[in-house]
Amino acid sequence: QVQLMESGGGSVQAGGSLRLSCVVSENIYSNYCMGWFRQAPGMEREGVASIDSHGRTVIADSVKGRFTISQDNDKNTLYLQMNSLKPEDTAVYYCALTSWFGCSGSLLINDYNYWGQGTQVTVSS
Repeated sequence: QVQLMESGGGSVQAGGSLRLSCVVSENIYSNYCMGWFRQAPGMEREGVASIDSHGRTVIADSVKGRFTISQDNDKNTLYLQMNSLKPEDTAVYYCALTSWFGCSGSLLINDYNYWGQGTQVTVSS
């Protein structure tokens, strides 16, 4: 069973930066996608960014130009660099993984079948 563990969340003032990390418990060599999702209180979980096994990325419009997704395959680690943070970015951030062959570019929750426990990001004004 693949396990994902997020870290790097915290509290920051508006305009600040954070980098989230997600370590995957085992090597994944075949086709896959990994993504970052977030869920604010009282809101549905939404996709933020995804990356596939070829390094192709998709960024949600709400964070485009501010957030960057990347991966280090040698470390089995996924990253989300978050700059120019806004109070509306406050949420629990989750990383997710899927090996579905058609996953490239997906920010759909139902396309992902492995999830981390989440890390809290709080942005104050």
